[in-house]
Amino acid sequence: MSDSVTHSPRPGVSVGSTSEFSLFFHVKPGQGAALRTALLDLQQTPGYRPGDYGMAVGTIHEARFVLFDDDTRLAFVTSFDGPWDAYMEDFFTSGPTLELFDVIFKHTEGYDGLPDLTALKAFILSAQQTAGAYARNYGGTVHEIRKAQRVNAAFQQVLDQPGAAEALQHPALKALLEEAAD
Repeated sequence: MSDSVTHSPRPGVSVGSTSEFSLFFHVKPGQGAALRTALLDLQQTPGYRPGDYGMAVGTIHEARFVLFDDDTRLAFVTSFDGPWDAYMEDFFTSGPTLELFDVIFKHTEGYDGLPDLTALKAFILSAQQTAGAYARNYGGTVHEIRKAQRVNAAFQQVLDQPGAAEALQHPALKALLEEAAD
């Protein structure tokens, strides 16, 4: 069964419970180098370092920033679980994410800080574009995917136990073992 693509009253396309999020900004004149440095610093922040997998907003599948047009434009592209307004609320209340947001976006035109959730939504809506097409190669929310990873790790630990081979002969485990063999 495949997830259907839906459009909401907010920008962005959803596939199942996950929505795409594409923002495009103009970099303030002369701020390209400082923004590039801020992005490199972000990449060394807990949750954003390669392999950390612990971003403050736990519904984000991935996030990327792309400087283009000779560092005069910035794209922020991500996908997240749930509706747009809930994502904005999570983003605004996540603490560290909001601080990181400020360090990056102070280099973009139209950014005057984020005194409240209304200001955040207005700034985002001014830059957000809906994707012309959006597809996913897997289903599931971030929570479901992380749970599946934990269950798999636990199953692998069970397989390492003495006596596991005997216990796994039970017919009720046939479907699980066939899937695990893949």
